[in-house]
Amino acid sequence: MAIMITDECINCGACEPECPNNAIYEGGVEWSISDGTDVKGTYKLETGMEVDVEAEQAPVADDFYYIVPDKCTECVGFHEEPQCAAVCPVDCCVPDPEREESDETLLARKARLHV
Repeated sequence: MAIMITDECINCGACEPECPNNAIYEGGVEWSISDGTDVKGTYKLETGMEVDVEAEQAPVADDFYYIVPDKCTECVGFHEEPQCAAVCPVDCCVPDPEREESDETLLARKARLHV
């Protein structure tokens, strides 16, 4: 499953530089698939919508840091555990119960993001 940041986030920013997929953004900041990835052209989001990888997308959250599920691999293929959760001082980086994904799915996402 993808990781999510709960509303207990204190906006310390410790998680953001740890993400190998650049999937973590400050609240209210727009994001794009191309940020920190090697993807070119278009990318199919989990909703089925295809977007230009450079196109800015609406923030997932406005008040605290958030993780873009389409870019989160739970650090599978990079580290033994999600690095955001490992460095979070308030333990607000937790598995998202709405997005259960297998290691195979997460590895496939990693391969798509890092061509």
